[in-house]
Amino acid sequence: MRDLPPTATLRAFEVATRHATFTSAAEELFITQSAVSHQLKKLEELWGLQLFERGKTLRLTPAGTALAPLVREFFSKLETTLADQREQKGRVRLLVNTTYSFALKWLLPRLPGLARLHPEILVTIESTDSAINFTSADSEVAIRFGHGNYPALHSDFMFREQLFPVASPTLLKRFGIPRVPAELLRYPLLTREGADLVPKWDAWFKQVGLNTDVLHESVRFADTNMTIEAALLGQGIALARSGHVEKELLDGSLIRLFDIPFPSPAAYYFVCPAGIETRPHIQKFRSWLLSESHQAQLSYR
Repeated sequence: MRDLPPTATLRAFEVATRHATFTSAAEELFITQSAVSHQLKKLEELWGLQLFERGKTLRLTPAGTALAPLVREFFSKLETTLADQREQKGRVRLLVNTTYSFALKWLLPRLPGLARLHPEILVTIESTDSAINFTSADSEVAIRFGHGNYPALHSDFMFREQLFPVASPTLLKRFGIPRVPAELLRYPLLTREGADLVPKWDAWFKQVGLNTDVLHESVRFADTNMTIEAALLGQGIALARSGHVEKELLDGSLIRLFDIPFPSPAAYYFVCPAGIETRPHIQKFRSWLLSESHQAQLSYR
């Protein structure tokens, strides 16, 4: 780092790379033309490189051309980071852990409301489907999908989703709209693989009074998002959870089939280590989250 010049000298070089003359560079820097020339001469001496070809206009040498984008990127990243840090000054950070699908489909669309209500809280979201132990490296709070068994933790019930078939208008135009649940057996059905907490198609058919061992499965997917995306592409009918298709039902890109109540056996819970739920920033987030959850629960009935 012995060859690292003062920041003012680097700034003079960065500005000069964007101008045709020392005079115009000096105007941007609010210093004299001779000061700019002196700064660049000192830089060339320090690095042992000629950076500019002097003439009626400035032209970068090959060495100057190689170094210019590096110096420009340095100042760009520095300014961006400083602006970000100044914006965050006085704000409290809250690390929230939840599943990727829940964060993407339910939590993220609602976060602007939290920002308006509590601009002092800076939420950082970590996503994982694994349980966390709330060690020093873990998130402060979490949103979990389960049965509410969280010993030694503070937990609040949030909401329970409904499950129902959804299809794209394209698929329904191709196959027709099913009039009764039994007709779904002739449609390609999209299946979520390995989700123990989420009932499969056979459970839904049993709920509506149909017992079948033969399903016309199209593809099995590893996660909820892929299943919903396949339904949007018209590849089949998905058994969706209400909290994961709010936007799609609203804009008509997916259509709910049959208004048959089928509550999910698992629900969403806010969890955190016992005792920290009363910390001011956590209490604010928790109150906002439970209010949003209450509204969601009302709409899912």
